[in-house]
Amino acid sequence: MRGNIPAATVARLPLYLRSLVEVAASQRTCSSEEIALLAGVNPAQVRKDLSYLDPPGVRGVGYKTAPLRDLLRRELGLTRNLRVAIAGAGNLGRALASYPGFADGGFEIVALLDTDEAKVGEMINSVVVSSMRDLERIIRDEGVDIGVIATSATAAQSVVDRFVSAGVQSILNFAPAVLKVDDRVHVRRVDLSTELQILAYHQSPTFE
Repeated sequence: MRGNIPAATVARLPLYLRSLVEVAASQRTCSSEEIALLAGVNPAQVRKDLSYLDPPGVRGVGYKTAPLRDLLRRELGLTRNLRVAIAGAGNLGRALASYPGFADGGFEIVALLDTDEAKVGEMINSVVVSSMRDLERIIRDEGVDIGVIATSATAAQSVVDRFVSAGVQSILNFAPAVLKVDDRVHVRRVDLSTELQILAYHQSPTFE
């Protein structure tokens, strides 16, 4: 089923899962209108997206809350904690390692790596900073599922190459760089500067 779901729909599934987490535990059913309100989309879009999953529920009554929540977690691959390694123990890497929302979402930070040997051995939110020299060994020993790039732009490509060579096929990139990978590797880019520039555009007065 997973291969038949459009990419745009996949991008909204985490919003629906988060919405269902916010629904009261005692609420047995949840309508598309309720999910839409919590997710910030329209009800028709919710119904269309969830139709790809054959969701549990009754027309006119609503979706069964707990089974739908489990279905979304299964489709998103969140049936177990996914193990994450962060490359870069600067301000951003430390902030990511300390973010409690990852654990709540089913992600466990198992490694934080840096090239600065002065940082090696530091404890950041129960994760010990390791040397980047040990990246491949740590990925193997810790069973890393996802790699996070929080390095400089100049270092990002070499780090992602090492992640991929070590078997990591899912990468979250915070570095301001476009990474070159083959088709079997999935990269999501988070460019905070670009997002701020888009907001700056909307702040600017309109010229006619």
